[in-house]
Amino acid sequence: MTVIDIAPLAGATAPVPTLVRLSGNIGIFTTAQLRRRLINTLTRSSDLLVLDLSRVTFCGAGGLGVLVGVQGRARAQGITLALTGLPPFMTRLLRTAGLDHRFPIMA
Repeated sequence: MTVIDIAPLAGATAPVPTLVRLSGNIGIFTTAQLRRRLINTLTRSSDLLVLDLSRVTFCGAGGLGVLVGVQGRARAQGITLALTGLPPFMTRLLRTAGLDHRFPIMA
């Protein structure tokens, strides 16, 4: 199950970015719930929404679709969606899918 923990990003300057920590599998059984929660988070997000993927253990094609879809909604609302804490498999997955340059990556 994917867990979402929304918290302010420590040490950030104003406005404070919104940080969402994801964990577990992002697969066929979790993508719909994840999409709903992230879209809901956009309504409360600052101008920068950062997804921390450091605890994600699996991400399927549907998970990538959620990221791309939420990024599109974020852009429409003037919000930048960035990724951080990418596990090596996520870096490879984004590169293989041609999405490695689509998302800003934060260290």
